[in-house]
Amino acid sequence: MDLTLNLPPEVLQKAHELGINQQDIVEKFVTGSGAGGQKINKTASCVMLKHIPTGTIVRCQKHREQSKNRVSAYKLLILKIEEQIKGRHSELAQKIHKIRKQKQKRSKRAKEKMLKDKAHKSEIKEQRKSVQL
Repeated sequence: MDLTLNLPPEVLQKAHELGINQQDIVEKFVTGSGAGGQKINKTASCVMLKHIPTGTIVRCQKHREQSKNRVSAYKLLILKIEEQIKGRHSELAQKIHKIRKQKQKRSKRAKEKMLKDKAHKSEIKEQRKSVQL
């Protein structure tokens, strides 16, 4: 594994585990698209990476600088390849699953249990009140 970029160590480690080599990646610097006028149409700050063995293509145009876009594109490419190889066991898929679980509606049983506990706590609070004479 010999990526010649200033990537964080955890990203480099992940790339090494997946067996991603610099020779397998084709880099292209293209002009961006979207809002920005003449400047975006003239400068080649958009980075396009293609991983030849998997056929995965990534385009990155988040930042103004080509170097920052290059680093972001490599991170994105490594994440995409990991998702293709590991599937639902990948880091990204696990994060998505966790968020979906959190947003999911409570089951009837869980709801009933929560309401039962709430009623029990309310009874305890009622008993704490002082008696009015």
